[in-house]
Amino acid sequence: MTSRQIASQDEDYARWYNDIVQKADLADYSPVRGSMIIKPYGYELWENIQGGLDRRFKATGHKNAYFPLFIPMSFIEKESKHIEGFAPELAVVTHGGGKELEEPLVVRPTSETVIGHAFSKWIHSYRDLPLLINQWANVVRWEMRTRLFLRTMEFLWQEGHTAHATEEDAIEETMRMLDVYVDFAINEAAIPVIKTRKSESERFAGAIETYSIEAMMGNKWALQSGTSHYLGQNFAKAFDIMYTDESNERQYCYTTSWGVSTRMVGAIVMAHGDDRGLRLPPRLAPIQVVVVPIYRDEEQHDLVMNAVLDICDPLITVGMRVHIDDREGLTPGFKFNDWEMRGVPVRMEVGPRDVENNSVMLVRRDQEGKAAKQSASRDNLIQTVSRLLNDIHREMLAQATAFRNGNIRLVDTYDALKEAVTDSWALAYHCGQPACDATVKEDTKASSRGFPLDKNETWSPDGEKCVVCGKQALGMAYFSRAY
Repeated sequence: MTSRQIASQDEDYARWYNDIVQKADLADYSPVRGSMIIKPYGYELWENIQGGLDRRFKATGHKNAYFPLFIPMSFIEKESKHIEGFAPELAVVTHGGGKELEEPLVVRPTSETVIGHAFSKWIHSYRDLPLLINQWANVVRWEMRTRLFLRTMEFLWQEGHTAHATEEDAIEETMRMLDVYVDFAINEAAIPVIKTRKSESERFAGAIETYSIEAMMGNKWALQSGTSHYLGQNFAKAFDIMYTDESNERQYCYTTSWGVSTRMVGAIVMAHGDDRGLRLPPRLAPIQVVVVPIYRDEEQHDLVMNAVLDICDPLITVGMRVHIDDREGLTPGFKFNDWEMRGVPVRMEVGPRDVENNSVMLVRRDQEGKAAKQSASRDNLIQTVSRLLNDIHREMLAQATAFRNGNIRLVDTYDALKEAVTDSWALAYHCGQPACDATVKEDTKASSRGFPLDKNETWSPDGEKCVVCGKQALGMAYFSRAY
């Protein structure tokens, strides 16, 4: 396997992405159009994403549960904006057991409705609040244009659903979980995401406000990598989610929902990958260190392999994810290219001379040429490799941050916005109205990615006008092509 088996990013970015996903053994196409098979290496990456998020959810008091895949159509129809937003994407079951069903069942596109129904039965008093639930599940949305991990008809995700006594508590939860996603993206995926508030046309169906984390991919398109929704009392009123307050009065709850899906795998591929394949952030990589033994004959084989086992056992004991590539009949060069394609952060080479010198050769995947290689003593190897993995994470985050910051353009006219989104993100004053979002999309194929929270914290709206329509601006917003 060599890098020549994948397209160049500059020549054909879409093909480059598909080549990597398949040749790095992350996923494959299924017999059903728009669906995917997640292969073991890709699923291990997803499991590490799950683990990083799940620890954060539990640390903030959330409990995991599971809700049904099939949802009565009447549930979906109870919240008018919800059904309007999801109707084109619904997969509906009308027959079961050889008979027509009395009521059609929707294959779960999201679970606000069925979880709202359960909450209405579980919540009675203010003492039951807040109710903090998360679900790891699959969902189905009938997408017309699909791409592995980024947009498939069936995908895996987590969806958090919470109920609160007050609007203040629900909004605080919405923002807390947005910050959890930011912390995960930066500190585990090495992706420098931006927190935004979505415009009306990009808002989740049935939400009062939708917030997202937006990431810049290697082709300068945006990827919405996670969302957190403040639902107000919309679903509470539709499903009678009520509680008795301390004055013995019945009140509607305030609810939230939030989610990250397997598109995070696609984000990692596109934020970090290069023309040699994947570059995986060390804290999520299924294999952090791959060991390639190098020998010419049986005598060298025994010498090297005994040393490799002695080297690896302490690394594994302290929790490092280590793999020994002892495949027979393959050259070291083939193995090097293979593991570069798979994005393993550190390659450790061990040959007879290394054994003699009580050393190993460490090669970083995030760098190229001589700069990527360093000889390391077997003494204190745990500390050396641990420090190297942390250095790689910091460098990958720094590279992605510099790339993003270098490809955002502040614009003050609509013509400048149209020119900017051809090869970057545009940051411009925006009224937030659906008509202006639609105009930008029709003229440029770019979309409003949201109002960045950091840029609008101290912004004063006096006198600033939307660059699209010239009316009063709501704030500064990002625009870009997006997945």
